[in-house]
Amino acid sequence: MQRCGTETDIEIDQMEVNIEEECLKILALYQPVAIDLRFIITALKINNDLERIGDLAVNLAERSTFLAGQQKVDVPFDFDEMTEKTKSMLRKSLEALVNMDSKQAYEVCAADDEIDAMNSKMYLIVQDMICTHSEQTKSLIHLLSASRHLERVADHATNIAEDVIYMIEGKIIRHETENFKS
Repeated sequence: MQRCGTETDIEIDQMEVNIEEECLKILALYQPVAIDLRFIITALKINNDLERIGDLAVNLAERSTFLAGQQKVDVPFDFDEMTEKTKSMLRKSLEALVNMDSKQAYEVCAADDEIDAMNSKMYLIVQDMICTHSEQTKSLIHLLSASRHLERVADHATNIAEDVIYMIEGKIIRHETENFKS
């Protein structure tokens, strides 16, 4: 089976390498400091997160392709809601970057718990359904995998938001357990 989105994935991988090389050149040639250094570091990190999101998008496409060829599984879970919330987090994290808006970045960080909870709910649903609908185990596992991939995209969106906060405020907030209400 050929991977979904292979050409685009290769293109994204190459863009990631090109951006990383440019950032490293800037670091070596200009030795930036303060906000300029934070900007380059942020660009390097976000570059990596975006490449990983591209990989996860390929994985989601593969799950979707598999599931499209299977009998529909009636799962009491709202994938549309999870997908929209995840897309919104990613969009807001990138808008926070472009607009240098730490408030919006904090909002993204706060939204991550909701996606985590949705993924945990999906795990419990699949766990129960495998017991009662064992003939659909393969499809259920693909659905759980899709949920996990969406949760990982949300994690990367959160990473981007955290990096934006670092770039703007010079403050590292990763691993903080406090509420992200700003």
